[in-house]
Amino acid sequence: MTESLVSSATILATAATGPMTIDERVDAALAPFVTAFSNIIFFAVPLPGGGSFPLVVAWLILGALVFTLYFGFIQFRGFGVALEVVRGKFSKPTDPGEVTHFQALASAVSGTVGLGNIAGVGAAMALGGPGAAFWMIVAGLLGMASKFAECTLGVMYREIDKDGVVHGGPFKYLPVAFKVFSTPVAKVLTGLFAIAILLFGVAGGGMFQANQAFVQIQNVTGGDEGLLGSQWAGLVVGIIIAAFVGAVIIGGIKSIAKVTDKLVPAMAILYIFSCLVVILGNITHIGPAIADIFAGAFTPQAGLGGIIGVMIVGFQRAAFSNESGIGSAAIAHSAVKTRRPVSEGFVALLEPFLDTVVVCTMTALTIIIAGQQSYTDAVAMASAGEELSVDGVTLASDAFSTITGWWPMLLTIAVVLFAVSTLITWAYYGQKAWHYLFGKRVVGDYIYKAILLAFIIIGCMASFSQIVNFADAALFMCAFINILGLYILMPKVKKAMKEFLAERRSGKLYDLGDDEIDSKESVTA
Repeated sequence: MTESLVSSATILATAATGPMTIDERVDAALAPFVTAFSNIIFFAVPLPGGGSFPLVVAWLILGALVFTLYFGFIQFRGFGVALEVVRGKFSKPTDPGEVTHFQALASAVSGTVGLGNIAGVGAAMALGGPGAAFWMIVAGLLGMASKFAECTLGVMYREIDKDGVVHGGPFKYLPVAFKVFSTPVAKVLTGLFAIAILLFGVAGGGMFQANQAFVQIQNVTGGDEGLLGSQWAGLVVGIIIAAFVGAVIIGGIKSIAKVTDKLVPAMAILYIFSCLVVILGNITHIGPAIADIFAGAFTPQAGLGGIIGVMIVGFQRAAFSNESGIGSAAIAHSAVKTRRPVSEGFVALLEPFLDTVVVCTMTALTIIIAGQQSYTDAVAMASAGEELSVDGVTLASDAFSTITGWWPMLLTIAVVLFAVSTLITWAYYGQKAWHYLFGKRVVGDYIYKAILLAFIIIGCMASFSQIVNFADAALFMCAFINILGLYILMPKVKKAMKEFLAERRSGKLYDLGDDEIDSKESVTA
């Protein structure tokens, strides 16, 4: 997902040295508010040996560990089941819902496999060294259990209206969970969750993705002096991206699924192929690179504080990338065609594996093995406590340039595909949040889509760093609320899991009549 960009202190210092641009004026105006909000969400406790530990990251790690143990390491023993379900082995075309298991997975993956897998990994490597990659992998494996729980509940408590449109995800299961406190508390907490999703969907999921796509396109076409160096280039590219995204999201989740189930495999194949070319082209460096990853994760020279610091970088970047525990992916998964909600939980656990364990690891190995000067300089700067002057996309682009000078153009294609797929899926997530807050009205939908598309265009014209930082904090605010709801409802998930696995072992899946299946899987508020 997105990365924190510029601190308020940096912005104000820049503003004091000379005339401010429009971008800098907006950032300076927002800085006090964004800093206050971020400090609340990312409140950190000091660590022995230096550094600090954001409590929201600890909350995510604890949740992933609890779900892993409570469900009996379901991400490992249920991996084969997940592959069976995603191939449609236990599905029928007449099952209620809007999209197939594979399309639901593709839609959700398109929202997580984005620039966080490129820029996010690059930033993690620069800030935490190669050891951060190890902790990203660990976070991805643990996060599979969180995704299993939240996506099962997303389907379990969904509603299907008279037009066949599915309404599910955290907006349905959180009100049920929080009724243990009181109905007003349930409404307030779910409302805060919806606001956070909406903020990120419009500002972070929309503007940042478009901005980074445009930046990479501009870089490979000559920068400010190249083909897209004109001050109007951002506007033109922004309108083109917004037009494409608008055409897709008008059709709803079915239209989104038709695009993402082709776009996601295409972009993944293209990107992984590019990484493999770098890795296999430097095959003798693979062993040392893996050794560097493990050594960096547990380096005794860093001391306890240093080791935990690298761990935090890895876990935090993984959370930005795969969103496990955030609750967002449950929105896309809830539209699946199934009569057994837990079946989609199995499908969902594949998501962090693909996003973090596969794609992020490929990025990390590519950057380490290529060993470009930009990477070594960035690590040295971070070790010295200096502010980074290079972003993650540049590190990956420089690694690809070791193949041939024009290979970064392929990265540009991947970046654009990553950005567009994320834009499309987060547009859908934001719309569901809008519906929860303001109701489902045609006029309201047009207003929401107009706001989103405007932010996409603005994103290509400027880099409103503070808006992105605010959106990052909003995304993690979701984790506080969502994981608490998962704790309350996880016995429901475990019961459904045991029944599904027992019926699979006995060969009784879909031997039951439809009425019996509905009775076994339905859960009332």
